[in-house]
Amino acid sequence: MNLQLKGKTALVTGSTAGIGEAIARQLAAEGVHVYVNGRTRERVASVTAEIIRIHPGASLSPFVCDFSKPATLEEALNALDPVDILINNVGIFEPRPFVEISDQEWYKMIEVNLMSGVRLSRHLLPAMLQRGWGRILFISSESGVQIPEEMIHYGVSKTAQIALANGIARLTKDSGVTVNSVLPGSTWSEGAAQFIADLASKQKKEQDDVIADFFREVRPNCLLQRFATTDEVANMVTFLASPLSSATNGASIRVDGGTLPTIL
Repeated sequence: MNLQLKGKTALVTGSTAGIGEAIARQLAAEGVHVYVNGRTRERVASVTAEIIRIHPGASLSPFVCDFSKPATLEEALNALDPVDILINNVGIFEPRPFVEISDQEWYKMIEVNLMSGVRLSRHLLPAMLQRGWGRILFISSESGVQIPEEMIHYGVSKTAQIALANGIARLTKDSGVTVNSVLPGSTWSEGAAQFIADLASKQKKEQDDVIADFFREVRPNCLLQRFATTDEVANMVTFLASPLSSATNGASIRVDGGTLPTIL
């Protein structure tokens, strides 16, 4: 299928690992010029080189920015060419008992997970509307619907992303611009791998047994009964970033393996 993406320009935040890296790689394979974002120039250069190794014709540029430090964002934005596709993927998480989460930790979670998308969308949306085409996507989470008790601040930040995407979509009526959120479920990334490795070490179990226990006890409603791959999530994001998704706007698209209940 031709996704009609060749020649578009995309900014994928948090694209040096996990879902973000998979999205950047898939967009590059479709002929999109991709701004690869990370906190350090070295990490961005490393991932850029890896994408070019896989897709020798890929067109990539660095976008070095630490979204926990908003003062660095303005300078980075001034170096951007016009962006057709914004993927708000950057995010942090940390399991922590609710009563132990300080104000500062709440502010940092909101700063990175929510305000990064607020600032980027505010900057890039007007030009998209003027050009008559654009895509803004927020990579939220199933945790934005079912708030995890072990990291409530993370879940709240993901709920806020869904609300933000829906609100911005109201501003795009009859414009050719769409704004949607994507809700991945449990996805196998560096963070998930470390989480499982730590549990296996703590419980003195094999990792495969820990994964089986996780889906049986923690995610029993997941129809997939395994971690999704980052590419499986990126497949949906790449389609939603394309002109072929033109009738999808203001939506929350689930890539959760059937974990969330269906409400008709």
